[in-house]
Amino acid sequence: MSETASNTLRPMTGGQALAEMLKLAGNTPMFGMGGFQLLPFYEACRVLGVKHYLINDERCGAFAADAYARVTNRPGLVDATLGPGATNLVTGLVESFNAGMPLIAIVGDANREHATKNMTQETRQLDILRPIVKEIIRIEVIKRVPEAVRRAFAVATSGRPGPVVIDVPEDIAHGEYDFEAADFWLDPGTLKAQARRSRPDGTELQRAAAMLAKAERPIILAGGGIHISEAYEALLGLAEKQGIPVAHTMSGKGAVACSHPLSAGLFGRYDRIANGLIATSDCILVVGCKLGEIATKRFSLLPPSKTVIHVDILPEEIGRTTKTEVTLAGDARLALEDLASALDDGTDRVSRRAGYLAEIPQKMGEWMKGAADRLESKETPINIGRLMGELNRIMPEDAVLVADGGFAGHWGGLLFNTKKAGRHFVADRGFASIGYGVPGGIGAQLGVGPSRRVVSMTGDGGFNMSMGDLETAKRVGANFVVCIFNNAASGYVKALQHSVYGPGSYQSSDLVEFNYANIANAMGCHGIRVEDPEKLSGALAEGLANTSSPTVLDIVVTRDPGRMLPGVDNRTLKVTKGDRPV
Repeated sequence: MSETASNTLRPMTGGQALAEMLKLAGNTPMFGMGGFQLLPFYEACRVLGVKHYLINDERCGAFAADAYARVTNRPGLVDATLGPGATNLVTGLVESFNAGMPLIAIVGDANREHATKNMTQETRQLDILRPIVKEIIRIEVIKRVPEAVRRAFAVATSGRPGPVVIDVPEDIAHGEYDFEAADFWLDPGTLKAQARRSRPDGTELQRAAAMLAKAERPIILAGGGIHISEAYEALLGLAEKQGIPVAHTMSGKGAVACSHPLSAGLFGRYDRIANGLIATSDCILVVGCKLGEIATKRFSLLPPSKTVIHVDILPEEIGRTTKTEVTLAGDARLALEDLASALDDGTDRVSRRAGYLAEIPQKMGEWMKGAADRLESKETPINIGRLMGELNRIMPEDAVLVADGGFAGHWGGLLFNTKKAGRHFVADRGFASIGYGVPGGIGAQLGVGPSRRVVSMTGDGGFNMSMGDLETAKRVGANFVVCIFNNAASGYVKALQHSVYGPGSYQSSDLVEFNYANIANAMGCHGIRVEDPEKLSGALAEGLANTSSPTVLDIVVTRDPGRMLPGVDNRTLKVTKGDRPV
């Protein structure tokens, strides 16, 4: 029993007990904005030295916790007060729920003696939160506080990870109980995802191995589950020994290094060469991917005639959008290891597939030449592709690129190259909400630590939504670099309006152009305005070298709505009713 736990042989408030339990979980930072209901918890955090950071908006707190979870696989922590604090968490919790990110939210609630009697800020918050989390744990008996926290960690990290709400009535947080030292413990196996790993059915595994062995043009489609499972070695080992190229979703970028000769890049709505490979493939192994709209080009990429083997931790996800030949319900790493064991060393297959495998780097090289107009563009205003080219050149291999919702994720997903396997690209694709860039940068920077660099990308619209938490970044020492695509517009919406309704048909998609570098400097951060593409490299280097404050690069990018999207020149694109190709 730890020294901390032994000190709990005394009367404690429920809030103190919560803080004691979180301290046992390690030095995970917690983001929140307090209220009366949780005051004893805040005081206990102060006394115990629990890392708690005031956030300027609860949604941003959830986003920061989500990004922390992505780069560590440890549950992100966030708290909120009764009513508006709880409801402000909704968008961030949906992001974590849809993306399978472990997160624990402690939410204050009304004093049970007076609940439902029009208490200040009271609402039916549990009814609002229940559909967007894995579980709500309401503490009705103060002695069960430690049990509730243990349960929250177990649920958040097991199976498909996700957010869990601990609902704490005011009288529980402020009330006292004589806790026993033995009450305070956490199962170390639940402090990180993937907890409680499971293996797929052996019979189905043999069927899958036989299909992969027979295939002439197999391909692996990797989703974000590869990161949650930390299945990098198992994935690369299977791909190399069996001679199978690997494509990835936006969330799965980094499943294998983008520079690896077997990397086929992004697939789905945007792709490099992967969609063409999928079209000619005779066996598709999907791992840790839900096969949703973006990954399947609105469910058109994988016709029923394709042979699909699907590995997912949630059995009910398999077959939900795509006909599947073999179902492998289980942990991604264990499933890949078991598949490798069920196959021989693969030497004959690699030799047999030599011509197919040679296509990958050759086609990728051709694609990169075709993308040079964006990656090396000298046009002004700046082409976002040029920023991606500079990031590819300058980013350290252990750095992390965070991409906000909208086309920050699209540009990064398509054009950014990870230099080694791992979660080096963080995009909020669970809900694809705008406003993730700044809080995502905070959470990622605190997660990887000061020795590794984090760069975040957001549009001016996304930055406007969360710029208040640049103050949080400054205060907590999350000294990342944020690149703002300054096009004086809600760019993705404007590009869609251009595609659907034609040039000049824009409504409620234009913004006032601000000088965000000046705003950053006024907030005590380091601001750099970049209007010349030839100065991008130097500005990025300056930002990466600055570890004493957050850096804001205000990058003036193209105003042409026909050229705002990465994969197409949609000046000539016309979208028909019901279609959504971009």
